[in-house]
Amino acid sequence: MFKEERSESLFDWDMIGDVAQGRPNLGGAMDVSVYRLMQFTLRDVIIQEFDTQTADRIYFKAGKLAGTQFCRKLMDKTLEFQEFVRQAQDLLSTLKIGILRVEHSDMDKMEFTLTVAEDLDCSGLPVTNETICTYDEGFLAGLLEEYSGRPFAVKEVDCWCSGDRVCRFDVRPE
Repeated sequence: MFKEERSESLFDWDMIGDVAQGRPNLGGAMDVSVYRLMQFTLRDVIIQEFDTQTADRIYFKAGKLAGTQFCRKLMDKTLEFQEFVRQAQDLLSTLKIGILRVEHSDMDKMEFTLTVAEDLDCSGLPVTNETICTYDEGFLAGLLEEYSGRPFAVKEVDCWCSGDRVCRFDVRPE
């Protein structure tokens, strides 16, 4: 039996394929519940097979890879930071991922509080008094690292599931 084992990512944006060609009738849009079906069943199986910490590590790492690739493929890294953030806001809204806002920024320290409203991952879920957007933490970390060339620690501090109505992320250089 062939196993696709490796220690480095081989992901390339081209692996997403030509959605317009492959889905001429259905197109690129789908219901959020279908995305969440894949996301939460995958997380459930990872937790069953391993543990919650492993699931969180995998989701963060996958989110970081996605944020890095998203930035490389869709964003202009030559923009000044404020313009880069505006571009990210526009793209996340256009792609219906969420509504990104900068709640607080300290440009000297490169520390931020970012919020994402109507988040693809959790908006509308039941309140469970926990933060669940580990994939988003990784996505934002990857996006910012790819843009700036320096690593960032991103931690969700509020979530729809913790009773807030936005996901709030504390962002600091590592």
